Amino acid sequence: MTQPEALQKILQAIASGDLSPEIALEKLKHLPFESLDQFAKIDHHRQLRTGFPEVIWGADKTPEQLIKIITAMQSDGAVVMATRIPAAVYQQLKAAIPELVYYSTARICALSPAQTPTQTGTVSILTAGTADIPVAEEAAITAELCGFNVVRLWDVGVAGIHRLLSNSQVVYEADVLIVVAGMEGALPSVVAGMADCPVIAVPTSIGYGASFGGIAPLLTMLNSCAAGIGVVNIDNGFGAAILAGQILRTAQKINKDRDK
Repeated sequence: MTQPEALQKILQAIASGDLSPEIALEKLKHLPFESLDQFAKIDHHRQLRTGFPEVIWGADKTPEQLIKIITAMQSDGAVVMATRIPAAVYQQLKAAIPELVYYSTARICALSPAQTPTQTGTVSILTAGTADIPVAEEAAITAELCGFNVVRLWDVGVAGIHRLLSNSQVVYEADVLIVVAGMEGALPSVVAGMADCPVIAVPTSIGYGASFGGIAPLLTMLNSCAAGIGVVNIDNGFGAAILAGQILRTAQKINKDRDK
């Protein structure tokens, strides 16, 4: 059965009263994907299942493939986002899709970018150094495109701890914290010792030779003595933002259930 046939069957069942809207929604979450010339299978219903739409991994795809994927996903009406897009590739995409927006530091392309927050909660993002900003911006732009309010605080690493302490209100007022650090990766431990909310640590590949491309801060974060830290992979700002969003959405869902 094709996707249009499956959708028509569900709609007919709703119209005849054989299927409730609630059960129909559950069925819609698992309808088949859309195949594009055998090189991609687009999951149009991921947002129904997970709360966030499918996001395109831009690296290692050709501009032609990206154009076809973005165009196909545009019909959903939601934000369409592609990560790890080089500036030169964006120029090729922009020629085919003029409305495409580019966030150069984050290396993210997006259609229908969010203008104002639509989700409850604030994601506060900290970096240890200026060199960590590209990874942090990937997290920030991802969170903003998903509808969350974002607070940024850059260059507050432990080499000058007074910079963090003089901005402690950012830590205290956050609902979820994303802390991005390279070198020895100590900043998340310090922040987690101050915060009363979840802390998501992001190791970066920034550092001298013995940092092993981010493995040193990754191990530091995994071995933190501060409780309440979750760690994502090296340079994975996108994954940190989605995790932060899921934490906030879960809290919102729990509060709604309690209010019923």
